[in-house]
Amino acid sequence: MDTAKNKLSPEQQEEILNVLETRFEKNTQRHKDIEWEKVKAKLLTNPNKLWSLDEMETTEGEPDVVGYDKKTDEYIFYDCSAESPKGRRSLCYDHEALEKRKENKPADSALNRAAQMGIELLNEEQYKELQTLGNFDLKTSSWITTPSNIRKLGGALFSDFRYNTVFVYHNGAESYYAARGFRGFLRV
Repeated sequence: MDTAKNKLSPEQQEEILNVLETRFEKNTQRHKDIEWEKVKAKLLTNPNKLWSLDEMETTEGEPDVVGYDKKTDEYIFYDCSAESPKGRRSLCYDHEALEKRKENKPADSALNRAAQMGIELLNEEQYKELQTLGNFDLKTSSWITTPSNIRKLGGALFSDFRYNTVFVYHNGAESYYAARGFRGFLRV
């Protein structure tokens, strides 16, 4: 990620901060005992992270604060859109999978896109944690971080929420679907 290019204008910063504050206030169940002013102060001292949150927002991820890590003094943001972010669907899992496709290649891969945005894919534990904050991916699915032993064999993991249950599935890493994207997280 080229941080020199990834800066927001003062107007863009104000706009994304307003969006984040509105969402923060509307969804207090996601971040009990966290104060917006402290989050905002942290964001203002990390403009590259604010840029990443804007990228999450632009691709319809609806990022929101879901926690605070006392050890690292970081706020944790997850994509909290009801369905897998629209601007990040129809992607295979990683660059290796993208290169293996000879025909009908998707535009990119989930891991490439996440890296370009300065975020990481949720892992299985984080995805399950997200589902305790609401019901997400009732109609879509989301790639999640895949353990290397599975990836070495050509597979990749994705999750969704059906029948009041979080399901974790596997697929070939080169596969892609219109209803599958990825959810990311960011520490600030």
